[in-house]
Amino acid sequence: LMSVVILTKIFITIFGLLVGSFLNVVIYRLPRGESVVFPRSACPKCKNQLKWYHNIPVLSYLLLRGKCSYCNNKISIRYPLIELLSGIFAFLLAPEIINVYELTAFAFNFSLACIFLAHFVIDVEHQILPDKINIYFLIITLPFVIMNYPLGHWLIGGLIGFLGPFLITVAFYKLKGQVGLGGGDIKLYGILGLLFGPVGILNTIFLSCALGAVIGLILIALKKMDRNTPFAFGPFIIIVAAMQYFFPYLFSLLNFI
Repeated sequence: LMSVVILTKIFITIFGLLVGSFLNVVIYRLPRGESVVFPRSACPKCKNQLKWYHNIPVLSYLLLRGKCSYCNNKISIRYPLIELLSGIFAFLLAPEIINVYELTAFAFNFSLACIFLAHFVIDVEHQILPDKINIYFLIITLPFVIMNYPLGHWLIGGLIGFLGPFLITVAFYKLKGQVGLGGGDIKLYGILGLLFGPVGILNTIFLSCALGAVIGLILIALKKMDRNTPFAFGPFIIIVAAMQYFFPYLFSLLNFI
């Protein structure tokens, strides 16, 4: 039995590493409006298409010493880090008992972790949360909440998560003439509302806004940015939501404090 568990963990971890390789494609191409399927991966500098053995997660980066095999330009450390993080997520979330329920739970939880990771990196680099990722998030979340939570939990939570930030953003625009939250942030809050319910999404909104405000003030005080500098807010939503979902006990302590 122990050997089966170990083999399962190894298989799922390898699967996670491969998913991480695909996430790198998503993170690079989606903000640029490119297909994540075609064409094959290529070096962003010299544009030469990569061979299959150039795309082995983590290992290829190490063997190539972090450089393109064609033009010798440096490959960003982000690529192996995304692959490694994805593999770690898969390892930590892998079920120890293989049955339909455990595999379904793993599929949802691992997908959620990957969505958070892709959204985080894209928003930091481009200040957007792509609609395609939010649509995928909605597609996997709706059946999950319908099967696991009462109607009032996910429906009211979703309405609060979407309408609350949306109405606040509209009011802020009317008063200040500036856009507060981006559309991607509002949609992400809405989907998280389905998952967390009315009380949970109010906690998400409050704590993510508080975290974003504190970090923003610190960066302004350190003169790393000013009040007019574009500021990615998605990472703060993701940090709070990830803690809320994956570490509920720690989140409850934080919320109590």
